[in-house]
Formats: sequence, structure tokens, C-alpha cells
Amino acid sequence: MMMKKAVDITVVIPNYNGIQYMDGCLGSLYGGSLVPEVIVVDNGSSDGSADLAEKKYPMCRVVRFRENKGFCRAVNEGIRRADTEYVILLNNDTAVDREFVFHLREAIRKRRGAFSVSAKMLSMGEPEIIDDAGDLYCALGWAYARGKGKGRENYSKSVEIFASCAGAAIYRKSVFDIIGYFDENHFAYLEDIDIGYRARISGFCNYFEPKAVVYHAGSAVSGSRYNEFKIKLSSRNSIYLVYKNMPLFQICLNLPFLVTGILVKLLFFVKRGYGMVYLRGIGEGIGLCFSQKGRRQKVRFRPECLGNYVKIQMELWMNIGRRIK
Repeated sequence: MMMKKAVDITVVIPNYNGIQYMDGCLGSLYGGSLVPEVIVVDNGSSDGSADLAEKKYPMCRVVRFRENKGFCRAVNEGIRRADTEYVILLNNDTAVDREFVFHLREAIRKRRGAFSVSAKMLSMGEPEIIDDAGDLYCALGWAYARGKGKGRENYSKSVEIFASCAGAAIYRKSVFDIIGYFDENHFAYLEDIDIGYRARISGFCNYFEPKAVVYHAGSAVSGSRYNEFKIKLSSRNSIYLVYKNMPLFQICLNLPFLVTGILVKLLFFVKRGYGMVYLRGIGEGIGLCFSQKGRRQKVRFRPECLGNYVKIQMELWMNIGRRIK
């Protein structure tokens, strides 16, 4: 397939000290069959990665922050600067398949009610292993990646998912004006579940497209799968996510499941020496819910969306079984 310009797509890449991956990420994008506009939003990097992007790839736009403002602030800046119908969010620690942009665009174009489409993320170190095949969320208050750790031949069908992983997904830009942008209270982690949840409440859908393949290094910023920074932020945001998107009656309905989910995770992290870190995150999450900035972002219940709430609730219960399985 001949390379051509994708005038309706902008790729936004948030970057923080990603010099190890930046060249590979941008090189794979510009080497694709469909070349989009590219915006790199740099979160105050000190390793020269923003300079590398600017000098080696002068066709991309580089937006610089003086300090690390977090994933959400970075991608919001890029989305607002994009003057295209669609926006792809892409982690800096990735390399994309040649047809990646093409398949994401085709997938969202043919679904008018789609807010987002998530790519098939494979492990960069073990490309035969799935890293993420779309994200699910369950009544235990847990978000999880479909297919993680399984063979790449699995999850080969395009299906509806709860939310797209913002590490490699395409979004219909006009929907942000309806549901709002990424919630910067999150800073990082679960922000993609939150925005996917908000889209679902408003009647939009999220999908997984297996033909759009991306290779992901993983934990390039936080450093490892389990660390204090990630555990505290994730546990904080898990509480905030429930408060923000569930009306009171739904919180009460799910409370036994949510408490169970917290206790199971507490035991999990106690065994790994992070019990107090997890509890501090839970405490900070409760504090965020009662804060002015947290209450300001609360999604107000709309009676006309009751059918969407019912559909979401049924999915939250079903996803418990899927997670255990």
C-alpha cells in the first residue's frame, strides 16, 4: 500500500523522559502506510527526548511543559490543538505496525456511535504475548486488560469493550465536547476507564480492533508493574472513579462488591509489602471525592440515560465472572 497523508487524524504522544523509545515510536508512525499529523506533548523532560523529536522529525509538532503535569494534562493539550476529526493517543514507549493508523481509522469510521477504538497491544519484549486487547471494568471496582499475558493469536475479533486503553486508541474528537476531556484530577491511571465510562453513560460505544497492532514496552515512566507511585495513584483513582460516575443508588447497589474488591486488593498488596501504600491511596481517593475539585467533576445523573446505566450495570456484574475466569 502506498504511503499517503491522513488529513483527518492527529496522533498525540505524551512524553516524559522517553528518549529510549522516542525514535522508534515516531519512526514507525512516519513509516506507516497512512501518515497522520503528530503532536508530541513533553512533560518537562530532561533527557533530550523532546529535542530529538524536534530535530529528527521536524514535521511533528512539539509542545513543551516546564514540569510534569501528568498524562491527562498532556493529552488534553494535544487533543485541543488537533484540528482533525479523529485523534489517536499513543504512548511514547510503543512502535506501531505499518497499517496501524489505517485500521484504526477504518474501524471508527464504520461505527457512527463509536467514541473510541482500542488497538491490539502486544508486548514489545515478547511480541507473541498480548499486553492489552481493550479494557473491561467490573462491579468489584477493578479495571483490567483483556487478554493480558495470552498468545497474540487470541482475541482476533473486533468486539465492543468497556473502554479503550489510552496507550493506543483512536477517539472521535467531537465527543469530547459532549462528555468533557480527560479528568486532570487523575494525573495518571484509570483516566481512560473514566472517559470511556462517561461516553457509555451518554450512549456512545467503545470497540477493540485486532487488525491495528502496536508493540508496547510498558511501565516506561513508572519503572515497574508494581511500585509506590503507581499503586497509590491507581488505588486513589479507583475510589474517585466510582464516586464520579455512579449515582448514589448505583454505589449502594454495588457496595458489597466494591468493599470485597478493596479487601482482596489489600491482601494482595500486603503480601507484596505495599499494604500501607494501597491504604494511603484509598484514603486520598476518599479525600478527593469530598474535595471541591472532586465534587466539581461528578457526573450528574440524567433520567434520560437510565437505560445506559442499566446496561452498564449488567456489564459490571458480568465482568466479575470474566475477570475470575
